[in-house]
Amino acid sequence: MPDQTPEKNRGGKLRNVLLRGLIGLLLALPYRWRVPLCGWVMAYIIAPVAGYDKRVRDNLALILPNLPQREVKRLMREVPRNVGRTLIEIYSGAEFIARATAEPLQGAGLAALDEAHAAGRPVILVTGHFGNYDASRAALIARGYRVGALYRPMGDADFNAHYVKAISQIGTPVFPRGRAGLADMVRFLRSGGMLGLLMDQQISSGVALDFMGHPARTALSAADLALKYDALVIPTYAVRRAGGLDFDIIIESPIPHDTPEAMTQALNASLEKLVRQYPDQWFWIHRRWK
Repeated sequence: MPDQTPEKNRGGKLRNVLLRGLIGLLLALPYRWRVPLCGWVMAYIIAPVAGYDKRVRDNLALILPNLPQREVKRLMREVPRNVGRTLIEIYSGAEFIARATAEPLQGAGLAALDEAHAAGRPVILVTGHFGNYDASRAALIARGYRVGALYRPMGDADFNAHYVKAISQIGTPVFPRGRAGLADMVRFLRSGGMLGLLMDQQISSGVALDFMGHPARTALSAADLALKYDALVIPTYAVRRAGGLDFDIIIESPIPHDTPEAMTQALNASLEKLVRQYPDQWFWIHRRWK
């Protein structure tokens, strides 16, 4: 892969400095002000400049073409607002964990999760870029579950370093996607650990499966790992409450073992149901359908 040009390197460093400066300023504020303020900055300053408005609008035009323009404009602000809230929450460490663990876990999959934990059976916890995807991990770790996380390394090395530090405050271990973290991740799973991963980004090597009525290339990794290591596959989500600071942590029933494609399609359907119910909480800024 060719080296980045000096201009791109300088641009990346500048963005990293500005973002770290913004995060540092926000962390000096009380949590109840910090989270909504970061949401506002993302919604009204960063999103229009970064092109997030166009991505949200284009994705909605593809998936929900009959959505009234008033609702499209609302989602163009509310989607990046949730992204901004999520960003600063992840950097807020113990304060975020306290919010994520404030309410009891709920959902039809709780008994199966407890049984797997007691038996030392591996579990794949699958979620999406919805609500705050790290809130469920924080809630489970705080209740004594051994939960690791698979993350996708950021393109900018400097930003990636402090992002990994931030998600590690919520809990460890964390494993980078790819060869670098594969051996440690497998050892953790085989020891009876629970692995959290996100499965709703475009993967060029993935299989085209239905998501929101259109084909989207989706990684089969959750199902492949489950079948190989006899792990449960359990969808889990953190639904942001109306006040914007607290969450309902949902543990759904396990996905039955089947072909990797069938299991992954069931995971897509699980997430789609929540996205249709709470469209402002999903990251429509991603290029999910290329």
